[in-house]
Amino acid sequence: MAKKNQHVLPTKDDKWGVMGEGNQRLTKKTDTQQEAITAARGIAKKHGGEVVIHRKDGTIRYRDSYGNDPHPPEDKKH
Repeated sequence: MAKKNQHVLPTKDDKWGVMGEGNQRLTKKTDTQQEAITAARGIAKKHGGEVVIHRKDGTIRYRDSYGNDPHPPEDKKH
């Protein structure tokens, strides 16, 4: 399976969703951002992709890579 980035996005009804890059529908909808992040990490680890976490305004807050990154970051946040 091809690597697919997972985006954690706010929804219109004040919840959070996980959406695979290029998809038009949510993979999962949760009550909190943390629940969505946890779900997105599981998918990204399984398929070797990146988790892109968005703020409520839609801007990107943080990115985390799960896979064979040829240029891994030097800081080890997780």
